[in-house]
Amino acid sequence: MPMDFHWFLPTNGDSRDIVGGGHGVPVGAAGGVRPLTIGYLGQIARSAEQLGFVGALTPTGAWCEDAWLTTAMLSEVTERLKFLVAFRPGLISPTLAAQMASTFQRLSGGRLLLNVVTGGESHEQRQFGDFLDKDARYARTGEFLSIVNRLLRGETVTHAGEHLRVENAVLSRVPETPPAIYFGGSSPAAGPVAAEHADVYLTWGEPPAKVAEKLAWIRTLQPDMRFGIRLHVITRDTAEQAWAEADRLLQNVSASDIATVQAGLSRSESVGQRRMLELHGGNRDGLVVAPNLWAGVGLVRGGAGTALVGSHAEIADRIEEYAALGIDEFILSGYPHLEEAYWFGEGVLPELRRRGLWRHPAGDRGTSAGAIPFAGVPIQTPS
Repeated sequence: MPMDFHWFLPTNGDSRDIVGGGHGVPVGAAGGVRPLTIGYLGQIARSAEQLGFVGALTPTGAWCEDAWLTTAMLSEVTERLKFLVAFRPGLISPTLAAQMASTFQRLSGGRLLLNVVTGGESHEQRQFGDFLDKDARYARTGEFLSIVNRLLRGETVTHAGEHLRVENAVLSRVPETPPAIYFGGSSPAAGPVAAEHADVYLTWGEPPAKVAEKLAWIRTLQPDMRFGIRLHVITRDTAEQAWAEADRLLQNVSASDIATVQAGLSRSESVGQRRMLELHGGNRDGLVVAPNLWAGVGLVRGGAGTALVGSHAEIADRIEEYAALGIDEFILSGYPHLEEAYWFGEGVLPELRRRGLWRHPAGDRGTSAGAIPFAGVPIQTPS
């Protein structure tokens, strides 16, 4: 089955350097921020759509713009691109969340995907008025998703649980197709929630052997799960050019920046974040943790901290390697997000198409004079 590729909308700011943000990292900690506007995000979204990305992930947290509002605006400047909206269960009622999802899905023409983020940092959760501990947050997420999924199926729901309670909740209109649920979490408490409620289980970009272990864990809980991976990417015409760009990104990061960010991230409650930190240990040395897998981003950025680095063919090789493990969906990003989308779209996607691993989501509709040849869709010459 051909793979799906998603891009990333940097609602915390963009730059030609690595931008901090997430898990308590100050935005802009690692570089100057390119001004964030709907116009700029629209450029990224339209480019991703044209290049052949299925969707775009939009983050959530105190460090970025609101994902629901931003993507609702961007749905008006795109036609096909789906929006993988990250949100945190428990900060709003499950009935309201289901109503928002139903409205978005219906009015966008079925272009909503939901990325459920339980929340790994108690200090950030408390900013939103959430004072549950981590295990309790996962338990609440399970209740929340149970209610939301039932409402989106058109059921009338009465639920009295440990954390949530609704009575005779019902949606006046339900979407023709409920949005798919994407869920990530490396904690023991995360697995059962993912197995019961998620359509796609997400992992950050660890070496293939570690990814295989995590997928095997989830398969013991839900054999039919679909899997996705979250990675940055630096792809160029030659491997030398790609690694030179990786080196340039780190040249603009000071030792004090790394020390400050690592001190903050070391206090994280997230098991996934701890696994990211273990890949590099806060040290510039030994950042290549697997073939073409570079952990340099994680020195100054919380969350996803690894990047695929190499020539277009090498990146395609690594993607094929992850696909062989069972990864179906790739959520990618790069600095800056507009330019890096083109590097990947012009270089890697055509290579994957030649290998029979990817096809443009627009299919044969791209055979007009406005087609994009570097996305592998031929231009039709007027007769």
